[in-house]
Amino acid sequence: MPVLGYGSNANPSKLTWLREELGLEGPAVVLRARCEGLSAVWAAGLRLRDGQRPATLAGAPGVVEEHSIWFATPEQLRVLDRCEGRGLRYRLVRLHTGRVVLYNGGVIDSVLAYTAGSKKRMPVLFNGRMVRCADVSQRGARVLGERPAMTDGLDVTEVHGDPSADDWPELLFVYGTLQPGASAWHLMEPHVVAAEETHLPGTLFDTGLGYPALRPGAGLGVPGFVLRLRSPEDALPLLDEYEGDDYRRVRVVLPDGRIAWTYIWTAAVQGMAELPDGWDVHQIR
Repeated sequence: MPVLGYGSNANPSKLTWLREELGLEGPAVVLRARCEGLSAVWAAGLRLRDGQRPATLAGAPGVVEEHSIWFATPEQLRVLDRCEGRGLRYRLVRLHTGRVVLYNGGVIDSVLAYTAGSKKRMPVLFNGRMVRCADVSQRGARVLGERPAMTDGLDVTEVHGDPSADDWPELLFVYGTLQPGASAWHLMEPHVVAAEETHLPGTLFDTGLGYPALRPGAGLGVPGFVLRLRSPEDALPLLDEYEGDDYRRVRVVLPDGRIAWTYIWTAAVQGMAELPDGWDVHQIR
């Protein structure tokens, strides 16, 4: 699961500390990332154990910073929960503010991040402004005072329970009966917070059963919608059951580089007619 690393979590020496002090195990897969519209800023409140000022995350329109993306296992995420004081000092969220781009051009949407979970971890204000960690050293940050901001300027969805790799990403590409206005949209609508038209490279077939079959890859682009799910851990199990054994949920890369789930057809397509213009949402399953 992709977790944004900023502040001390972007420092390789933090991994050594996590292994020695909190029992972190396994390889750590960490990639550099360009973060647009996001900033690591100094937080209100000093840490009790060392008197240092911690960092927190804030929305920062127009700002570009380099941080990291840690592809953490569930076990590693539980170690990070302990380190960050999840539920006390910080909360674990899916981040909707800004844009996170890996150095191969891949866009990591709905990345996990630890953001302020209490007033003491809200951004500290100095002369009415948040203070970027890139602009002021730790020594200078210790004398900023303790005036917390009312908001960190982030659009987030708090994660409940233990997140699973099967819940990421929170984007879903739909091309048939689950599209807005189609016969099964009523199943999707309660779980969707946003929808936008897009397409996916591949070929769409008519199964003759009232629903289409997708084979991603070569071929004309398959038109559809990318949906942002309010809570993928709640929605995806329901959709897995709806789609049944002839479909398999897989991750695909959208034309703009974002990663999304979709359901591909696993049975044979011989004899099926192609649908170059996509699925007619007015058909009834």
